[in-house]
Amino acid sequence: MTQTANPLKQFFRQPALFLKLPSDGQFWTNGSLELPPNKELPVLPMTAIDEITYRTPDALFNGSAVASVIQSCVPGIKNAWKTPAIDLTAILIAIRIATYGSDMDVTSSCPACQIEGEYTLDLHTLLSGAKHLDFSKAVKHGDLEIYFKSIDYQTQNTLNTQQFEQQRIIQAVQQSSEPEEQKLAQINNALKEITKLTILTIQHSIAGIRTPSAFVTEPEFIEDFLNNCDRTVFTTIRDHVIQMREDSDLPPMPVTCTECKHEYTQTITLDSTSFFAAAS
Repeated sequence: MTQTANPLKQFFRQPALFLKLPSDGQFWTNGSLELPPNKELPVLPMTAIDEITYRTPDALFNGSAVASVIQSCVPGIKNAWKTPAIDLTAILIAIRIATYGSDMDVTSSCPACQIEGEYTLDLHTLLSGAKHLDFSKAVKHGDLEIYFKSIDYQTQNTLNTQQFEQQRIIQAVQQSSEPEEQKLAQINNALKEITKLTILTIQHSIAGIRTPSAFVTEPEFIEDFLNNCDRTVFTTIRDHVIQMREDSDLPPMPVTCTECKHEYTQTITLDSTSFFAAAS
């Protein structure tokens, strides 16, 4: 007799914690996120298949491994590619806590004695320190009001990959035996491409620009503006985008050196391609 329901279902993985997104659900496209009424997303531990996926180099490089694991472990996220950048780190931390626990070992070199030591970081503390950025305030420059948003994971990953490729071209050209004139031309072309990618990153970080007569949200118009606006306007916008990224960074970890007892802070950077590999 065939059973209609799997009797093992009650032993399937269960939520290990519940996550409130730093974005509070903003900037997600329609259909990409289902938030419960209390806005707390259940987070499940990774499966064995998730771990295998995260160890596939090609999937890590193109971002599909990160997107796949997020959707597996956070069922409320229906399209992880549309994850706002301000939510990505918090989601990955939550998945790691659900899978491996809240302790993570980090290596740090003491600035006083230069001795490298291993310290334990409490990821729950790190997660609680995630900042909720206020995107409602505009940056004003003359008659312009510039409003910002969080770039999504798909766009960020694509632009980062393209920039990495251009940087790799520069390194390869520098080490080649080609004539200096050809090398210089190739490097200049690569630098131009990197500049274009920088402008695209800024464009995708702008929600709209208000003028005395219009509110412009069209991406092509904003990109055209960034390519042709005054240097001071561009610098103001670029610096604000950089500041937003820095404000969303994780708080530094307080460290007391085990050798000389010097107290200092260690910057914490979580690379999504190696974050879970470190736990294996």
